[in-house]
Amino acid sequence: MAGHSKWSKVKRFKGALDVKRGAIFSKLAKEISIAAKIGGGDPNGNPRLRSAIQAARAQSMPNDNIERAIKRGTGEGVEAAHFDEIIYEGYAPGGVAVIVEVATDNKNRTAADLRRIFTKNNGNLATSGSVSYMFHKKGQITILRGKIAEERIFELALEAGAEELTTEEEEYVITTSHDQLYAVAEALKHAGVTTDGQKFSFIPDTTVTVDDEAVAHQVLRLCDSLEDDDDVQNVYSNLDIPDEVLAKLPA
Repeated sequence: MAGHSKWSKVKRFKGALDVKRGAIFSKLAKEISIAAKIGGGDPNGNPRLRSAIQAARAQSMPNDNIERAIKRGTGEGVEAAHFDEIIYEGYAPGGVAVIVEVATDNKNRTAADLRRIFTKNNGNLATSGSVSYMFHKKGQITILRGKIAEERIFELALEAGAEELTTEEEEYVITTSHDQLYAVAEALKHAGVTTDGQKFSFIPDTTVTVDDEAVAHQVLRLCDSLEDDDDVQNVYSNLDIPDEVLAKLPA
């Protein structure tokens, strides 16, 4: 249960997947609405909704926004809205595989927008199944390093049924099978561990090393543009940039 996530390092270095506060609230609200639609509006009986609310509060999202998002999902009054969850697949420059999770109320608009973004950034949108076989869906739980000793979190994660513990610069990342995310998170909670966030993620089986500075910049620009789209919830990639190339990229 040990390892290192180069992609998360790239994200921190570049800030390529960071978005403005308003956009963050929009994405969090969509996740809350979808969770409420699928599992009901009571977070006590809906682990996905409970996780979404936790993520929203971690970003200081107002309670009124959270309540409205729940009502949109459950179809209450004028707040009712309908979002479809769709996964798109494509290729970035250098043969890098990309998975894009969206939540949209207009499939045609979203498909056209994503195709335009891929094309503009020298990538191409692919058919379903083209790259997803290179990834596995996993659960990920993050915990700030200063809150607990590594030996203790390793022990608790192992007991809870986690698959892997990765130590990053500022946090621990616990990886679980996709069907054990909420169970492991609940076990950690009962053990008194305060988590920083929990979510599902697509983890690549292998990575594609891009050692050309220009190509690396193109890939990150593509990911950045995808994340800026209002319908996009998450972007995943099997990109691996060597440290010496990463250091040369513009901040």
